[in-house]
Amino acid sequence: MEQEENIIVGISIGDLNGIGGEIILKTFEDSRVLDFCTPVIFASAKAMTFIKSHFKSQINFHNINNMSELAHGKVNVVNCWNETVSIEFGKEDTKIGAFAIKSLELATKALKNDAINVLVTAPINKHNIQSEDFKFPGHTDYLAQELEGKSLMFMITDTLRVGLLTDHVPVKDVTTHITSELIEQKIDTVYNSLKKDFKIQRPKIAVLGINPHTGDNGVIGSEDDDVLRPTLHKIKESGKLVYGPYAADSFFGSNNYKNFDAIIASYHDQGLIPFKTLSFGQGVNYTAGLNKVRTSPDHGTAYEIAGKGVADENSFKEAVFSAIKIFRNRMSYQQLTANPLKKSPRKDRR
Repeated sequence: MEQEENIIVGISIGDLNGIGGEIILKTFEDSRVLDFCTPVIFASAKAMTFIKSHFKSQINFHNINNMSELAHGKVNVVNCWNETVSIEFGKEDTKIGAFAIKSLELATKALKNDAINVLVTAPINKHNIQSEDFKFPGHTDYLAQELEGKSLMFMITDTLRVGLLTDHVPVKDVTTHITSELIEQKIDTVYNSLKKDFKIQRPKIAVLGINPHTGDNGVIGSEDDDVLRPTLHKIKESGKLVYGPYAADSFFGSNNYKNFDAIIASYHDQGLIPFKTLSFGQGVNYTAGLNKVRTSPDHGTAYEIAGKGVADENSFKEAVFSAIKIFRNRMSYQQLTANPLKKSPRKDRR
């Protein structure tokens, strides 16, 4: 496998009734992308031919039944099922959800077996994927079970990185989830990711408060004083450059975020609202902390525009290039740290 020159990018098709197929087509219609990677779409020849025809795409697919037939320099499609899929853009359909999971499971298996180097996931519908066999709220939780490590939702651009202490947790339950152990684990994951995945030698991390104004000395909640501050103090003593907690309402508007390599938010909307506002459709959802690289665009199925040919592929394209870059950074880090020079034992001179 020519990892440096030809990164193999596995792509799960996501919800076929959403915009996933369209943004995949638009990304790889630019043949220059094939100079950087070999894409492998986990779907079916019939489904991708239908999508190609609908959008009048000129892309050429190389249809394969297993990874041994993969061709570099082409857009490969792995046949994951033989059934004819009834694609109705913009419609929520549990049958379509089942195909999305089939694609994800086979792509994940290929990732675990090193048949692909990285995984980029097209958007799924979190409701129609649920079944007796699949009871995960999304990609991240499923991959956390299937892969090694402790997962963390890390939203990234070239200049902004936002991690979360809690992700898909109801707001009413956030404070019960945030413990000292969780804070230490998430900060450790972000710290290691910044070093290994982004080549930042001395990461500088900001942490946002749990309550408005970080609790105002207990007037608006005690969690910041009782849990967050003591834990951050302990982490600082270990030598990590970790700062906070900062009041979330003014942190981004004051441009303070530009002073840090990463920001850790306490809960989903606290981090993702400013991230998506500032990233202008270029953001990427990266699952940090796992032994394999997975990215996705920072948006959903967008049923309201599915099939209309107006979907913006930039976030998906950034997800592809981010996965490639992170994979290469990891390979470089492993090579640099695999065989550190050992000092020869000093011989006494007499």
